[in-house]
Amino acid sequence: MTVRQFQAADAAAVIRLWTDCGLVRPWNDPQRDIARKLGEQPELFLVGERDGQVMASVMAGFDGHRGWIYYLAVDPAHRGQSHGVTLVRAAEDLLLQRGCPKVNLMVRSDNADVIEFYRNLDYTVDEVAVLSRRLVRDD
Repeated sequence: MTVRQFQAADAAAVIRLWTDCGLVRPWNDPQRDIARKLGEQPELFLVGERDGQVMASVMAGFDGHRGWIYYLAVDPAHRGQSHGVTLVRAAEDLLLQRGCPKVNLMVRSDNADVIEFYRNLDYTVDEVAVLSRRLVRDD
């Protein structure tokens, strides 16, 4: 797998990947999520490709205090080959270059497989409540 920065031509393939991986939700328009990311730190949006085909993605961000990882996805046909690990480490490296001291991410509490994936990468489950408020509706 080759890791590179997302390009606008990747949008359809990335949205298909996110859909295949169950990351798309009715309240989040993936096209708008991509457009928003391209407006803020687009260099922290990475894809993995093999033979010219997008088969993985990760989005990261840094607000000066904490880093965040979003939209980690690996095509189900390519799982079990450490591609997810490669993308997480690439995102962490980019965040570290910006002086990021800690990375946060959110995983649905019932997604035990993904929680275990991150635990194997030395992430811990923090005892916090995630609160949110939608400022812009995508639907």
